[in-house]
Amino acid sequence: MIKLIIGRRGSGKTKKLVDMVNEATAASLGNVVCIEKGDTLTYSVTHKARLIDADAYGISGYGEYYGMLSGIKAGNNDITHIFGDATLRIGTRDYEELVAFFGRLSTIEDVEFVFTVSADKEELPEKLFKIAEIC
Repeated sequence: MIKLIIGRRGSGKTKKLVDMVNEATAASLGNVVCIEKGDTLTYSVTHKARLIDADAYGISGYGEYYGMLSGIKAGNNDITHIFGDATLRIGTRDYEELVAFFGRLSTIEDVEFVFTVSADKEELPEKLFKIAEIC
């Protein structure tokens, strides 16, 4: 399952994501992972969640991002939630590539994915919402 937190910059997406990470960590019987660009969430996300800086691993583009996420899940089958902040900054603003990325991610089972997307709903292609839901 893929969920999206959509809105323009400064609309509170990251705050909502942090709250969801902390809630998932408290409720999950498995592990929770949060991917960010940079190290801005260090003091906001509970220490019980695995916080990963995509920049520290040179991740850029949706191909590399997918490889990272699928590798994380392959390495630890107890992961129940994966959160991603700054999705368009890690990938690109090419919405067709974004749709393809989420299409590939939707094949990974037993994980709830939640991503922030800095765009208005009207900007995003309609086929994106067949793969992911807005939360």
